[in-house]
Order: sequence, then C-alpha cells, then structure tokens
Amino acid sequence: MTESNIAMIILAAGASTRMGKPKQLLLYRGQSLIKHTIENAIASVCKPIVVVLGANAENIRSEISEPAIRIVENPDWSLGMSSSIRRGILSIITDYKNIDAVVITVCDQPFVSYEIINHLASTYNSTKKPIIACEYADTLGVPVLFSQIFFSKLAILSEDVGAKKLIKTHYHEVFSIPFPLGAIDIDTPHDYQQIE
Repeated sequence: MTESNIAMIILAAGASTRMGKPKQLLLYRGQSLIKHTIENAIASVCKPIVVVLGANAENIRSEISEPAIRIVENPDWSLGMSSSIRRGILSIITDYKNIDAVVITVCDQPFVSYEIINHLASTYNSTKKPIIACEYADTLGVPVLFSQIFFSKLAILSEDVGAKKLIKTHYHEVFSIPFPLGAIDIDTPHDYQQIE
C-alpha cells in the first residue's frame, strides 16, 4: 500500500493573553514549546511542515532554524485560530502538489509526540476515513488529520467556526484515536507550573 503525502500545519500565532507572555517560547524539557513541537513534526512522517506565526512573530521566528520548516505569517491572527488554519491551508494548496491530507496541531499541548502524529497518519491510511481526530476529556480535537476533500472547507473557515466545529458537523466521517494526555494544554501560568 502506498503511503499518503501528509502535510502538517503547526498553529503558533496566538498572543497567549492568559499566559502573559508568548507560550510558544516557554521552556519544556530544556527547549521552547515551539522547538519541541517542530522536532516532533520533523521526526514524523509529515512533509511539508508549515508553521503559522502571528503575534510575537519575530521573537518566535528566531527559535525556528530548521530549513525543512515553511513559515507563514498570519496578519489576521487576532481574529482567532480559524484565520491561522486558513493561512496554513492556503499555503499548502498553493505551494505544494499532491497532498492527500493535513495534520493540524498546536504548540501548547506538550505531550503531542511524533508517535501520535504518525498514529493519525497510519490510521488515515488504514481506515480511509476523511477525518482522524484525537480523543481526550470527552471531546475530539487537535492534533487532527483532515483529508484533502476538506481543504476547501478549511480554507474558508469563518472566525466562529474552528476545526472543532468541522469535526462536529462531519461526525459520521470521523475516526478517533485515544490521546488522554491531549487534555493537557498550557494556557495559564498555573497550567505551566503543573507540567514543569
């Protein structure tokens, strides 16, 4: 069976208002969260890898030295995650050919590993379901894989409709994989203390 060409979008454009400083740059296991996420992305089967920056783009950009990473800036980052998903998807549609699916992830889930990413990819290859989502805390969420049949929908997500809404709307087309640690994300200084 041929392997699919699966791209990856790392959303790193948020302003981290509840944290009070860019959480993409918080240290986790000796490196910034953005570096940690990128290393796992590079170790995974996904190519190309697009990182969407917005708030604090210059500071975060200086953390990204890997030539394999395509950086896309989202000037509309303040409109929310949907605007960053749109930017990332448009970059993939425009700049890369023959992409079968995309994994969308964030950099504030410290337990996202290349194994989880590869599990999404292999589950997509084996089930042929168009959405493979991670399941945790009674919800389905990121990291999530969308087949290219959803690219046009992702490219026109409105501010009030994130990827989660798309998963809910197309629930019957979703296959989920368990990722209990996906429930742990870092939004506040308290969250950060919990994982340190």
